[in-house]
Amino acid sequence: MVESTHTRSTRTESTSTGRDDRTGSPSQIRIVVPDDHSMVSLLGSRDELLHAIEQAFGDDIDIHVRGNEITVTGPEGETALVSRLFTEMLELLKGGTQLTPDAVERSLAMLRGESDARPAEVLTLDVLSSRGRTIRPKTLNQRRYVDAIDKHTIVFGIGPAGTGKTYLAMAKAVRALQDKKVNRIILTRPAVEAGERLGFLPGTLYEKIDPYLRPLYDALHDMVDPDSIPRLMAAGTIEVAPLAYMRGRTLNDSFIILDEAQNTSPEQMKMFLTRLGFGSKVVVTGDVTQVDLPNGQQSGLRVVQGILEGVEDIHFCHLDSRDVVRHKLVTDIVDAYNRYDEEQVPAFKQGAAGRGGARKRGR
Repeated sequence: MVESTHTRSTRTESTSTGRDDRTGSPSQIRIVVPDDHSMVSLLGSRDELLHAIEQAFGDDIDIHVRGNEITVTGPEGETALVSRLFTEMLELLKGGTQLTPDAVERSLAMLRGESDARPAEVLTLDVLSSRGRTIRPKTLNQRRYVDAIDKHTIVFGIGPAGTGKTYLAMAKAVRALQDKKVNRIILTRPAVEAGERLGFLPGTLYEKIDPYLRPLYDALHDMVDPDSIPRLMAAGTIEVAPLAYMRGRTLNDSFIILDEAQNTSPEQMKMFLTRLGFGSKVVVTGDVTQVDLPNGQQSGLRVVQGILEGVEDIHFCHLDSRDVVRHKLVTDIVDAYNRYDEEQVPAFKQGAAGRGGARKRGR
């Protein structure tokens, strides 16, 4: 019997019979949880966290709990993975993180991945504490995105809906304002549905643009006392405006977020990026699979990476369906649409070739 200590709080013992790494012969690991850790917190109310682990591994492993001991039996690689998962869960509990089935699933995904990142390090980074709750990255790519915002002046966050691109950028902006690293926050997005020609709409300027900027207001209300927002906006400390109103300005000492950037033209993207002044930081977010520009107009977000890739102090972060933090179905929907788009490209090319050939033969 071999005994090893993975952390100060967990003792793991492993045994095996005739191990063969190629066949994954059965092995057994015993995890002893000290008295200062609550088994209820580790396993979840009504064992919901334990059930999530069992479901994730299926019939490959067998988990038995007795008192403060957890015995895991199964292929050597899988039992070792379960041991690492429980170690990370205990570390998360020590850091004050409340475990949920979603957190367990995301931790396991990180451990199965190719990166050496530890869930206990990724999921415990406090981006912003506000209004009784703490905003943290929930995936490795989100952690990389947040770190990139700290390290670079301009960061592009590109990925599907629900990956936290705008929400995390907003949290970093509020944190920068609180820490007096910037003097104001500027939030903007293109009002593409109205072609940014809002004069024909009834009401004041803010009444006209409100429907297009409402998602930014919603995120802001999650992070700033709602009663203080009108005062901050009146003072110019927080500004929410359509992209067209950025033209001709130089934005100094500001944290600037351009949301829905896939709906900018290349000219608008250039105009926005050149508003950057001294002491400012820019985050551009968007989803290149949801372009709403009319008449097949080219998206500025699609072309900007080819233009700016390799420019110092500009960083591109790509998130995908694994980083979706909404309902699980959103991940499945994003993946389904990606598969559909991949299937349509060969069919479109084949159809275009056929039409081209028919025209040529008709000449």
